[in-house]
Amino acid sequence: MDATFGGGGHTREILAANPANRVLACDRDRSALTAGRLALARDAERVEFVHDDYRNLPELLSHRPDPQPLGIVVDMGISTIQLLDPARGFAFGHDGPLDMRMNQEGGRTAADLVNQLSVEELRTIISRLGEERFAARISRALVVQRERQAFTTTGELAACVRAAIPAAARRQQKIDPATRTFQALRIAVNDELTGLVEFVEDLMNALKPGARAVFIAFHSLEDRPVKHTLRRLAHPCVCPRDLPVCGCGRIAVVRLLTPRAVRPGAVEVAANPAARSARLRAAERIAA
Repeated sequence: MDATFGGGGHTREILAANPANRVLACDRDRSALTAGRLALARDAERVEFVHDDYRNLPELLSHRPDPQPLGIVVDMGISTIQLLDPARGFAFGHDGPLDMRMNQEGGRTAADLVNQLSVEELRTIISRLGEERFAARISRALVVQRERQAFTTTGELAACVRAAIPAAARRQQKIDPATRTFQALRIAVNDELTGLVEFVEDLMNALKPGARAVFIAFHSLEDRPVKHTLRRLAHPCVCPRDLPVCGCGRIAVVRLLTPRAVRPGAVEVAANPAARSARLRAAERIAA
């Protein structure tokens, strides 16, 4: 199962690894699935596309008549295709509509958030989801600017955020000053962190023994709940440490295949700069 199809890179590798492999490809971006059907037309009989949020997959699996998947990859966050399309509004390299929705069939846009939320609500989002230390200054600047003219494009938003950050701090930053604010708004628009712990638990419980799950995150807000949940499922005992024998009776249901997050090396980053912040964790279901 490819839980976040995106550009289809993982699905292609799974199909190429074994001619007997079949893939259930899921994405909440219908345009990604449409492009995938065309790109993988030659393997149409080996790929089934599902338009859904990956956090709904445990429920989806429970109603399927076919066997449980042997493996699943969950590549969280934004896809490169979405990032490079100015019309989607995820980036500020090229001016585009301030959208940021992965599923464009409904929900609030980034423009809705920056034009409607209060100063405090914006500060909370930018600080918590973007880990931006100048969140208070940025949120005030956004409200002042929108009173003159509502935000409609990524360029307008990026310019306002940059201007709100002190010049000395801007010179010291290795990334564009607007990066963290854009990340925060994207996560808020798509509600990316809600239910992540429950998803990992339900997913690992849905897999049969021997099946493996791979999770790829691009920032600590995604990676942390995955890390802690997998560790808890691998070491479930809650007995006091001084108790000589386990009395809680809890059984480990996963085996960690990556005790620590796997990070890309210099060669991989040189070949694929988008992978520079990726961290991968993998686990195997071991108990019935």
